[in-house]
Amino acid sequence: MAVVTRKNVLTGVRVRDAMRRQVVKINTNEPLDQCIRHAIKYKVNALLVTNADGHAVGVVSKTDLMGAFYAGFSLDLTIETIMVGPPVCCHPDDPLEKSLESMKSFGIHRLYVTDDDGKSVIGVLAYPDIVGLLYRLCRKCKKNLTFKKKGELPDFGEEHIRAKEVMSLSVTAHGTQEPLFDIMETLSAYRFGAVLIRDSQKLPVGVVSKTDLIIAYRHGISADMPAETIMKSPVRSCGIDDFLLKIIQQMIFSDVHRLFVQSEDSGDIVGVISLTDAALVRSGSCRACTASRFLTHRG
Repeated sequence: MAVVTRKNVLTGVRVRDAMRRQVVKINTNEPLDQCIRHAIKYKVNALLVTNADGHAVGVVSKTDLMGAFYAGFSLDLTIETIMVGPPVCCHPDDPLEKSLESMKSFGIHRLYVTDDDGKSVIGVLAYPDIVGLLYRLCRKCKKNLTFKKKGELPDFGEEHIRAKEVMSLSVTAHGTQEPLFDIMETLSAYRFGAVLIRDSQKLPVGVVSKTDLIIAYRHGISADMPAETIMKSPVRSCGIDDFLLKIIQQMIFSDVHRLFVQSEDSGDIVGVISLTDAALVRSGSCRACTASRFLTHRG
């Protein structure tokens, strides 16, 4: 009988091919203020927490720091007050697909990579790392949008994935005058990384992310302040028919984790694409790597 085997660009790729070897660590007795400093300085969404012996005991993410802001915790409290542990780990030679599924099933955005004895953390694997690998692999593919030989135009056919096929349709927005408390509740409830801010005419005018919130936390801004106090403008966006490879390129080069998607007709925001969405597609540009192969099987 005929058996269909799915193949994608990550087939056969190992964790070591995508992981980052720089792991940002912080000790359990460091204050929350120092944790925010590290997160901003190194542009990471989470820090690995170690004890006095240097062993990994937990993780503190921007979500945890946002929760501390919401709860009104003092910045002088130590990291162990809010850390989550133990960290979820993988090994360098684990299949990247398996690790991606682990992240999805655990509802987490990163895995820490340990050496063979499982004791020392030697790297970290997060969705941006996977997307970065996808981009590098697809840039080398003859089917990618920018590949062309002399006198040859790239193929812009239906194989190439577009924003409308990948984007999340639910776009939650807040008004410019709504308090930061409400925004934190939305980010926590829906597990978003950022929310859209609209003005009194319902036009998109800015974005508030977890990064914006923890910076506000460190600067002593009250959670009662309105969204417009810390929102970033303009809204970074892409078109609904833009190609996924171009969107990934834009996010990587702009150092952003999401783009809001605009309708061609009205120009309104109709969706959002994150690096997480791009990673879960398992293809940086087109369906060439996700095409079915038919193998003959006798049973």
